[in-house]
Amino acid sequence: MAQLKKVKASRQSDELPFGKKNWMILGAALVSIILGFIALASGSITLAPILLVLGYCVLIPVGIMIKDKPAGTEG
Repeated sequence: MAQLKKVKASRQSDELPFGKKNWMILGAALVSIILGFIALASGSITLAPILLVLGYCVLIPVGIMIKDKPAGTEG
């Protein structure tokens, strides 16, 4: 029984914590943040905060929390 637990633990540690979907969302967050700071530097008082809040408060947490479905599963 102890060996079974060790095998399961080693399989979980071999997997990467982030999948392709996570990195895509985090990349979109980075783009949103960069565009927000560019808009802020150009003097926008409406677009800049929207882009920054979208990047920091929406996309980054979603990119961290979302789970990719394992390959081969449907639904």
